[in-house]
Amino acid sequence: MTTRIKVCNCNHTMPVDGAALGAALGEENLPVAHQLCRREVNSYLDTLEGAERIVVACTQEQPLFEELAEMKETVAPLRFVNIRETAGWSAEAAHVTPKMAALLAAARLPDPEPVPEVEYQSEGRVLLTGPAERVLRWAKRLDHQLQVSLLITSGEGALTGHQWPTWTGAQPSIEGWLGAFKASWQQANPIDLDLCTRCNACIKACPENAIGLNYQIDLDACKDHRACVQACGAVGAISFERRDTQRNAEFDLIIDLHETPLLRMHQPPQGYFAPGADEAKAAELALQLAELTGTFSKPRFFAYKDNICAHSRSKQPGCNACIDICSAEAISADGDHIKVNPQLCAGCGACTTVCPSGALSYVYPRTSDLGVRIKTMLGTYAKAGGKRPALLLHGEGQGTELIMQLGQLAGAGAAQGLPARMMPLSLHHVASTGIDVWLSAVAYGASNVLLLAAGDEAPQYREALAKQIDIAQTILTGLGYSGQHLQLLQASNAPELDAALRRIEAGQTPELAASFDLAALKRNTLDFALSHLLAHAPQPQQELALPQGAPFGTLDVNKDTCTLCMACVGACPESALSDNPSLPQLRFTETNCVQCGLCEHTCPENAITLTPRLLLTPEAKQARVLNEAQPYHCIRCQKPFGTLQMVENMVAKLSAHGAFAGNLDRLRMCSDCRVIDMMEPAREVSIFEVKR
Repeated sequence: MTTRIKVCNCNHTMPVDGAALGAALGEENLPVAHQLCRREVNSYLDTLEGAERIVVACTQEQPLFEELAEMKETVAPLRFVNIRETAGWSAEAAHVTPKMAALLAAARLPDPEPVPEVEYQSEGRVLLTGPAERVLRWAKRLDHQLQVSLLITSGEGALTGHQWPTWTGAQPSIEGWLGAFKASWQQANPIDLDLCTRCNACIKACPENAIGLNYQIDLDACKDHRACVQACGAVGAISFERRDTQRNAEFDLIIDLHETPLLRMHQPPQGYFAPGADEAKAAELALQLAELTGTFSKPRFFAYKDNICAHSRSKQPGCNACIDICSAEAISADGDHIKVNPQLCAGCGACTTVCPSGALSYVYPRTSDLGVRIKTMLGTYAKAGGKRPALLLHGEGQGTELIMQLGQLAGAGAAQGLPARMMPLSLHHVASTGIDVWLSAVAYGASNVLLLAAGDEAPQYREALAKQIDIAQTILTGLGYSGQHLQLLQASNAPELDAALRRIEAGQTPELAASFDLAALKRNTLDFALSHLLAHAPQPQQELALPQGAPFGTLDVNKDTCTLCMACVGACPESALSDNPSLPQLRFTETNCVQCGLCEHTCPENAITLTPRLLLTPEAKQARVLNEAQPYHCIRCQKPFGTLQMVENMVAKLSAHGAFAGNLDRLRMCSDCRVIDMMEPAREVSIFEVKR
């Protein structure tokens, strides 16, 4: 597909070398505009004629260019890329041509295949819950926009009429998501506001004045005369003997006005808002709510392969990494596997980053598509003559804002800006990549892979990323690659980011850039990356010790206690442990092991110990024998079954059991002979009887 590229030096505020960019991109000399969005806009309009794809190196005027394309009825896809704040506005602007070429090359890549979507349906049914005064104020504000219901949990406020369904209650709880929330609470007060007609008969009848215009009984003041019950009469809104106090209702939206939110996860579900008493948040929220009626969709951010999930086997615990890290509480145990609620999933991808087996994978974008982007950027950068490239991975939210702010400051001469060798790469969330992508980037030639934590990430994400970085950097350092290749940058403002970037020094990379493509399976990508890094390592090693929590390692078996029962083989989800159909052998293929601990927890003899390490020899992919024994032969037919240690342990443990004490010889028989022995008439048989 032919791509037309439009570049502009933004009124001569940055150097743009059209000839060098064209050469790096395999294009002719790229014309450089000075005011593409103003005096030279006709040049852009001419580009729209007959183009198959258009890349515009300007994001500030994107709305204008899109409007012009719409007026021209252009059907060619439009792509916009920022080369001003991310490259040209920098103290190193004279050296940014390779970076500009890399950014343009990535922008002209074809769109990846679309991912499945998750749908929400909202009819605008909103529940306001919290103190009476806040709830009533919000109800009046939203009355003409949404279908309002009230759940008052404290405070006083005059209720007039039945404008909205209204309840009072205690112990409120919320679960669900946009269009499918479920609220539950306890009807704690004798007066049910849903039944109450606001006739004021109870107020007049109460001798203690325990009932106000909020139509709730002050139980501390009430002397239990029950005059209110009689006054209410057939309406039946007041009952001191009400037993069914549990209430439930369904809503599309929740506005939680409590001081302490009912949902406290870092990433609450879509459709749930907790402004509390913050008027600024309330004003911002009021603008959003009017648009939350209708049908909505979002990407299904993940894919899950349950057959390699190491969460559990036969109720024995294994890996809980994804459940523990999810800031949206979207992941839960589901028997031997896990279950991800796609409606709750916020798309951060941290679960896929910490998943040791790759059972959970990120698909927005898919790893293979991200790999093409990284490979294209680094390859184009090198072709344009760039040296020591670095990738700055950042999220679409505050991460992008910080980089743009830094570029603005640099354009005004108030900051250094992004170094010429540092190429920003925007991700849906900075936590969505892991060691497979980072090590592959280094294998492709990246001297640094930097992850920008701008402050909008969950705290556990920063901790998890730091641990994953430690694992990957340990491998690189162990292979002799000098420098700190992988770093987590934490910055809350542009000056902090500017200072942090100045401290980064380039790490050593392989002499030859890798050519492999990132695979869909995490372990396959790691295999490619590690093989390349080892082949070109300054100091090749046979094995490397790794930190705890690493997804590689070996295991040791205590041969004195192991009975070769093979329970560990049945528990291993990765086929790292296997038996030998012909002999009592326990075999281990180290490259498959993810150190999930299922074998260790399953072993009835506690004979297994895990040790994290990375074995880099060919033996890692070969099955080696951890334990073996001579087979035990049936005392009746001599057919081998089990092992001597296993059978003798079984006999010793069951010898005092009433069900077996009189027939211990049967425990020494194979399954066929046990049946035969049970069906034969009783006779004395010596265990040393010579068999036919």
